[in-house]
Amino acid sequence: MASMATTGERESTRNWTFLTNHAHVLLAIARNPTARLRDVASEVGVTERAAQAIVADLEAGGYLHRTRVGRRNEYTLNPAGRFRHPAEADRQVGDLLALFTKEPVGGPAKP
Repeated sequence: MASMATTGERESTRNWTFLTNHAHVLLAIARNPTARLRDVASEVGVTERAAQAIVADLEAGGYLHRTRVGRRNEYTLNPAGRFRHPAEADRQVGDLLALFTKEPVGGPAKP
């Protein structure tokens, strides 16, 4: 009788994660709103050009706002933005950000 392989015994031939590169970039920026795209790309494991395209997508979607400060960019996140997939459209991305960041995300603290 052949034994069935358990999950721990099987090796997947494909490498995948639960979060998309867009989510990883958003989380990297949430952790460091003044990070250089070169550093974000390195953290996420994508090219700098891919990170630029993802940031442009996120900005166009209203999930973040880019402000030029000297020679660098500073990002402000919109935690009220909704997930794009219909299955999660009733949830805000701030819920995801709160799971993976220590500090509350969003704009500057209001007095």
